[in-house]
Amino acid sequence: MSPIQVAVIGAGPAGMAAALAAADAGADDVLLIERDDEAGGILNQCVHDGFGNLIFGESLTGPEYAHRFMEEIKRRSRIRLLTGTMVLNLHSDGSLKAVNRSGAFSLKPGAVVLAMGCRERSRFQAVIPGYRPAGIYTAGAAQRLINIEGLMPGEKAVILGSGDIGLIMARRLILEGAQVCGVFEILPRPGGLTRNVVQCLHDFNIPLHLSHTVTFIHGKKRLTGVSVAPVDEQGQPLLERERFIPCDTLILSVGLIPENELSRAAGVIIDEATRGPRVDQDMATSVPGIFAGGNVVQVYDLVDHVSRAAAIAGRSAALYAAGYRRVGGRLLLQRGENVSAMVPQQLSLPLAAGERINLYLRTATEMRGAAVELRHGEKVLYRKKMRIVRPPEMIHLELEASLFAGLGGGDALTCRVAAEEVKQK
Repeated sequence: MSPIQVAVIGAGPAGMAAALAAADAGADDVLLIERDDEAGGILNQCVHDGFGNLIFGESLTGPEYAHRFMEEIKRRSRIRLLTGTMVLNLHSDGSLKAVNRSGAFSLKPGAVVLAMGCRERSRFQAVIPGYRPAGIYTAGAAQRLINIEGLMPGEKAVILGSGDIGLIMARRLILEGAQVCGVFEILPRPGGLTRNVVQCLHDFNIPLHLSHTVTFIHGKKRLTGVSVAPVDEQGQPLLERERFIPCDTLILSVGLIPENELSRAAGVIIDEATRGPRVDQDMATSVPGIFAGGNVVQVYDLVDHVSRAAAIAGRSAALYAAGYRRVGGRLLLQRGENVSAMVPQQLSLPLAAGERINLYLRTATEMRGAAVELRHGEKVLYRKKMRIVRPPEMIHLELEASLFAGLGGGDALTCRVAAEEVKQK
């Protein structure tokens, strides 16, 4: 295979955006590698709308969103799409080994973009006791069964977890004629976007039980029902209030985990909060020449943010392959009060005049009348008031490079979300 300037691993919403950005930034040969038989990733099974509002200014279904990107990729002769290909290993020097129907092959591109996305947590990662009958699905697996395979997972369902895919599947099951007994969430708040709680549950009269969990799975061959119970403030089930719900299907929407086996194999440092690579504003990882974008870095709330962040990774990879380096040290970005996760975790110097830094963060708790602050010691460099902040809804800040004037490598900044002070009259 001829020399590759940029190799992008994964052709979902992140990988497609990264490949386009790399080609548009001057990379002559971009290889987009996808393990499935077609590009698009999870978008292909998301037949609901709500994609593309930020990028295209209209609400698209998942396949429509993917189609827009694929049409642009087809117009770029610099991009080669290689489907049905699995990357087996990635080394710290950027070389990788992959395999497809033609056999195994190795290559060493000028730069690599990780865009493998994320995966769902299983019942065993969520530690749900009981038997192992048929009828237990992750929300994504159930979505694929219905939307791609044309198969119904069951007739009477219980949904554990109120993540966005679980909420969407509650509505989808109702539309296909199934009964949804309820959505049970162990936290005292919904795990998905407010719009999905309203449109998928409230509009269809599907009950949402907060501070509840599944305590036991019944049925040795086919699921016959689940036991559910409320939980205390520490998340421990109150078994004296346990009750049985007959059902033939249990849908799990208990969290997403960035897919980073290849990242770890290459020696990329993983952030404990996001469970994805630690990156700078260029989406550069701790390993030179390896960049990361999209849900492999952190689980975003909107696919538009996935594509935008991955486009930064693709553009940066192309510049790296062409010889561009930042050599001025790093500013560290630290999580402060009420910040559960933040990307990037550092800024590489020097910053160019007029450069804009995209900062994404999640809060640990819901708060009304909040202020997001970026501080250097006691000095407030940036402050933004917000009416309300919620953990499921990401905060996106676009910061000007001039904010960091006078700071040098080794300096540390802290991002915090605190209650807005009320001025006394």
